[in-house]
Amino acid sequence: MAIIYLNNVLYKPKAYYKLMIKNRFSIVLGEKRMDKRDIVKITGLNRHTVANLFSNQTKGIDFATLDKLCFALDCTPNDLFRYIPDELADNPMFND
Repeated sequence: MAIIYLNNVLYKPKAYYKLMIKNRFSIVLGEKRMDKRDIVKITGLNRHTVANLFSNQTKGIDFATLDKLCFALDCTPNDLFRYIPDELADNPMFND
């Protein structure tokens, strides 16, 4: 993976960046033995929104969406997302 300088501007490939917030929606869904369809029915969220969250294809989340998910799954935002600092990102203990 190459880091490129173009006109004195640093460009890093997308794969270079590590996400410090880990999305655990699919894990929590499995622990609760629920399906994506159940979440759509309970929350009224769009099925594409739920599918994108499940497959970690989102860049952010709206507070209203987070509120609905926490209500449906009877959990807190800390259960759905975990903060992992860069220096711990490669440690297998923090990659659940």
